[in-house]
Formats: sequence, structure tokens, C-alpha cells
Amino acid sequence: MPSAATPHARPNNRNFSSGPCAKRPGFTVDALAGALLGRSHRAAQPKARLAEVITRSRAILGMPADWRLGIVPGSDTGAVEMALWSLLGARGVDIVTFDSFGETWATDIVKHLKLKDAHVLSAPYGKLPDLGSIDPAHDVVFPWNGTTSGVRVANADWLAADRHGLVICDATSAAFAMALPWDRLDVVTWSWQKVLGGEAAHGMLALSPRAVQRLESYTPAWPLPKLFRLTSKGKIAEGVFKAETINTPSMLCVEDALDGLRWAERIGGLPALIARSEANLAAVAAWVGRSDWAAFLAEDPATRSCTSICLKITARWFAALPPDGQAKAARLLASLLEQHEVAYDIGAYRDAPPGLRIWAGATIETADIEALLPWLDWAAAEVAGNFAAAQ
Repeated sequence: MPSAATPHARPNNRNFSSGPCAKRPGFTVDALAGALLGRSHRAAQPKARLAEVITRSRAILGMPADWRLGIVPGSDTGAVEMALWSLLGARGVDIVTFDSFGETWATDIVKHLKLKDAHVLSAPYGKLPDLGSIDPAHDVVFPWNGTTSGVRVANADWLAADRHGLVICDATSAAFAMALPWDRLDVVTWSWQKVLGGEAAHGMLALSPRAVQRLESYTPAWPLPKLFRLTSKGKIAEGVFKAETINTPSMLCVEDALDGLRWAERIGGLPALIARSEANLAAVAAWVGRSDWAAFLAEDPATRSCTSICLKITARWFAALPPDGQAKAARLLASLLEQHEVAYDIGAYRDAPPGLRIWAGATIETADIEALLPWLDWAAAEVAGNFAAAQ
């Protein structure tokens, strides 16, 4: 079959990876010129830069004054696992899973921590489990946004205001792009590499007063490695939340994180960041409404992510393929976009159904999303033709 003409315009920014994510508009390495390289992170100036990351993050997110926020190792994964290993075990726990990372936390809790009173509430990709069955007497662990499924919780109404358990929220692809209801949460984690386009390896851990009280009144039955220790002699390790990091951070990454935070402030803070992400989702939604071959993986419009937008292929030629053929076709589609220097790293997550995943967080310009969409139609037609010719 002859190839269709390619669209005329390409996105200016072709980086649609879901982590590390695109840098802010206009970013150049000159923004990092002031990085305190070769300096000890314990010295006054570098420590002040670390403290600035904490202060600016708190302000942009509107975090309550009585919460603690610290920089921790291991990106969001490290932050979540610090919380799981340090806080769980005092009471039963409900684990909400609707993407691969939620499943990872369930595996940690059930198979590694081996908690007996653990309940997994799971749903297939594209859906949420029954959140109405959450027990307010239990701790709760859940991702606000499923980075690999494109599904987010619509709100926190399902979390009891008078709950007894702690709520541990993995917000790595939600923080800075979605409003987080701090009064319904107790632990919130994220990484620098998502919505603000920072570099990887550093995580953020936010604790409510209730979470601190648990840390100071409960000792887990298992040993904790140094990287997970949040208490000392029965009291919260305050230094962790005052820029005294547990291990050595990259001061280059710190400068990069500050650049992203300052950019967020310049454009209008959290409302502007949310608006940019939602505008990107709206552009994709309008295109999906016209498409005869693609649909959102998230079935309920209220739960569609505005950051990690996941698409499934609904064309009849694709549905007729065996599972391995569908996976091959989806990979070919993403590969064509990369070969033509239109979009990089746009394939679905390896454990998700075959399809596409478009990062649409605040650092992505809506104009680049709009430039990308005709190329998706072109690539889908090319792949359909290739598979038709092979039959």
C-alpha cells in the first residue's frame, strides 16, 4: 500500500517520555551555571539550596504549615518504600492498585513485609477498584495517578475525614499537576523527574502530624536500613526535613530542581501548572473524539490522567491480531514516530496493554501536543498498511 503524505509540522519539543520528563519550555544548560559543584552538601551554601527546594515546593503545593517535607534518596520509589517500611504494621492496611506501581507496593507489603492484615483492592488497566470498600480503621496505600495506566482518582471523597488509619499517597505523576487534598492525606511522595521536568534519583517525602505521631509511637518488627530511618531515639529525625539529607545529593540536580520550581512560580504557580496539563488533556480528548482507531485506556472521563495519557488501539485490524502481533504493531507505531523525529519514548509501559503513552504534564506545550496528533494518525495508517500487506 502506498504511504500517505506525512504531516507538515513536527512538535518543537519531541520529548514525551513519562520519566524523566520534558524540561521546562526554554530550558538550556545555562540555567545550571550557578550549581555548587564540588561542594559538600553539609556546607552552608549547598544546604541553603537544598532548603530552598523544600521551601519553594511547600509554597507552590500549598502544603499545610504543620507538615514536614524532606529530600530523600531513590526518587519516588525510595520515598514510598521509606514510608511503607517505617509506618506500616501498626494496623491493617488496604492497598489500592490500578497500575504497575500500585502492584509493586502491594507486592512489597504482602510478600516482603508479609503483613497478615493486608487487603489488596485491584482493578485492571483503565479502571479503578471499588474505593467505597476502604476501611477507615485501616491504613491506606494508593497512587493518586497511575503513571502506567493513565487513570487517576477523581477526588479524595472516598477517604474518611475521621479516619483512624494513615493514608499514604504516591503522587509522583500528580504533584504539581493535580490538586492534592492535604486534609485527607498523611504521607505524600513524588520525585523531581515528573511534572517539573527535573533530573532523576531524588525523592520528596511529606509527612502530616499524624504520620509523625505514628513514627514516634510505633517501632516496626523488622530492621530498617540507614536509608529508611526517619527516627532517632524514638523521635522524628528533624534534620531530614531541614535539608540534612540522609545521603549525598547531586548539587547539579538540586540546581535543576530549583530552576523548575522558579519557572513554576513565574508562570503562576500551581493553578497555572494544573491549567497547562488540563489543556493538554483537552487537546488529546478532542482528537480522540474524532479518531476511528484510538481511545483512552481510562474508561471513565472523570478518571483520565492529565499527565500520563494512555491510549489503546481500537481499530478492527489491530483487534484481529494475536497478542504478540498487537504488541509488535504498537511498538512499530511508536518506532515510526521516533524514526521521523516526531515523538520519543511514547510507547505504552511494558506491563500495560499495547498502545501509546503521551506525557502531557505542565512542561509540555499544548501546541506540541496538537502538532503530534496528526502524526499519530499518519503512523497508525502506516502500520495498518504494513500489516494488511503482510496478510
